[in-house]
Amino acid sequence: MTAAGFLEGRRLQMARGVLLQCIMGGYPESRFYGSDDGDLALVPDLAQLHRLPWSQQPRALVICDADEFSGESSALSTRGQLKAVIARYAARGLAPVVATELEFFVFAPNTDPTQPFRPPVGLDGRPEEGFSAFSISSNNGLRPFFSEVYACMAALGLPRDTFMHEMGVSQFEINLLHGDPLLLADQTFLFKHLLKEVALKHGLTVVCMAKPLAHTAGSSMHIHQSVVELGSGRNVFSDEAGQPTAAFRHFIGGQQAGMADFTALFAPNVNSYQRLFHPYASPNNACWSHDNRAAGLRIPASSPVARRVENRLPGADANPYLAIAASLAAGLYGIEHELEPSAAIQGEFEVPPALSLPCTLHAALDRLKRSQLAIELFGVEFIEGYVASKTLELTSFHDEITPWERRVLAAQA
Repeated sequence: MTAAGFLEGRRLQMARGVLLQCIMGGYPESRFYGSDDGDLALVPDLAQLHRLPWSQQPRALVICDADEFSGESSALSTRGQLKAVIARYAARGLAPVVATELEFFVFAPNTDPTQPFRPPVGLDGRPEEGFSAFSISSNNGLRPFFSEVYACMAALGLPRDTFMHEMGVSQFEINLLHGDPLLLADQTFLFKHLLKEVALKHGLTVVCMAKPLAHTAGSSMHIHQSVVELGSGRNVFSDEAGQPTAAFRHFIGGQQAGMADFTALFAPNVNSYQRLFHPYASPNNACWSHDNRAAGLRIPASSPVARRVENRLPGADANPYLAIAASLAAGLYGIEHELEPSAAIQGEFEVPPALSLPCTLHAALDRLKRSQLAIELFGVEFIEGYVASKTLELTSFHDEITPWERRVLAAQA
């Protein structure tokens, strides 16, 4: 839209079906979004209006809500779903607080998708090799890229807590500061967009796939969650003596009750399950533990005021609005129904069958499709539409034969 049109308040409209567009560009049957495929209004959130600092031509971006013309949020909007979850907390006098940890890889350009990703050439003329987790010099070879990333984050008002090199070759992680869930979802979305745009300027490729490299740790989007009282700001997970509360237990119980049903929301792509199939630091279970990274729900070591639950299931490929909404909705469901969690696990453990999660996209979509909890929390229109779109993507994947199949199976009798 032109700046003049935007400033005049001209309404931007979009077909409802676009909210169910699959990643290859196609759409499920029109019955999932209305046979007439009528328009929605895109209503700008002026708090998220930003001049794009990486663009030479003056350009701006504004995050919008997808609303029906009646003024109600579209049931197919993931941002609208998150706002609805936050409102349910507010109705109980509560406010959730979240922080996201996003991992990503920086690669050289990959013009042939049949070839694996490669690390870029750094300032010393050589690509990174080996593992440089937490190294103080590991990103020096990409200093011009990261310098512009930091500058663009400041220009967009994206505060960062920590930035570090992760386990993989040319893999990095950012921890965004905790705060309002909608704000954090917006910031996570903007940061991923910023990364890719700045990378293109520097001749690089940023990849937020869950598992872009074999034999290497995948990329997650861990979600840290706590709940405070509106007004006082008191963390309801800790009592006056600093001990865990019933609300803390019930929140964990709700998370456990929803993780298997919501796996397809946290792990939305075929590649997501490559990360979960190799569970080192990517636990595909609904167990919980104090400071054990093998558990899907981890309670980090912290002071009572900062007591929180870390959901380690979502990958970097997850929709931040939907992943945060699903995690918080499950926790609130546990508080409302006073669900008790399983016993905490520590050290080496085997996952009980009741706490195992779907390990393929097919199984996860089947679980989501049959979930009464998902329909209760997100509505039948959203769940059926989401499953229909993701089923198209899964079908497209199975329409192709992979290099592994040709390499290994062609010679078999």
